Amino acid sequence: MLVMAHRSFWGPELVVARRPGAQGRFALTLAGGDYEGALGVRVAADAQLLLRPGERVGLGPYGGLGLAFVGAEGARGAGYLTALLGVEAAPGRRQGWYAELGLGGGVRLSLGRRFRRFPPWW
Repeated sequence: MLVMAHRSFWGPELVVARRPGAQGRFALTLAGGDYEGALGVRVAADAQLLLRPGERVGLGPYGGLGLAFVGAEGARGAGYLTALLGVEAAPGRRQGWYAELGLGGGVRLSLGRRFRRFPPWW
């Protein structure tokens, strides 16, 4: 997965999400990479609304709102309000791909693979 944002930040991203209800999902995102030539980090949290959460075939669109922080060594960090639109393949299945377009401090494009494996105690 690759993240691109304002001020030339790019790097790999890890997303951990939880679906406590039928159509809602909370996501925490951590990305590390190059921020204008220095080691940088992007941390974001958002609440998402899934329009077709139980689909086992086809696409499931979703949208979300949240907060993000971007910073790097030797550069002043910044916080942003964020908005995103996304689509994922078969949201009711254990795995699939997803694509997101986000705004907040610039334009963010995320492409990734989703795996859903829960420990028995969860």
